[in-house]
Amino acid sequence: RHSQAKEFNTNTGRYPQKSVKIVQALLKNAESNAELKALEPEKLYITHSQCNRAQKQRRRTYRAHGRVGAYMASPCHIEAILTQQDDPVKPPRIQWGAKKAAEKAKKAKK
Repeated sequence: RHSQAKEFNTNTGRYPQKSVKIVQALLKNAESNAELKALEPEKLYITHSQCNRAQKQRRRTYRAHGRVGAYMASPCHIEAILTQQDDPVKPPRIQWGAKKAAEKAKKAKK
């Protein structure tokens, strides 16, 4: 029983610690690559991230009565593309009701 699982309406659940450490290492590596390429790490944003299955790693586990069983790992390829954004684009100042009101007034004049 874990209290962080209450958010998802269940009583059992944990955070994926092993996979999170790998993704953190990937982002730390991207940050150091950015510093090497004279980019500012504070202005980097993740624009694309993707995870694909990799080829299974085959091993053997030895069973009773001379049998051999498959013992496979399921690795993956993680890809992250970061881009530097100088200034965020500000949304235009539009009054959403003003355009329709102007069109209605135009139609009323006709």
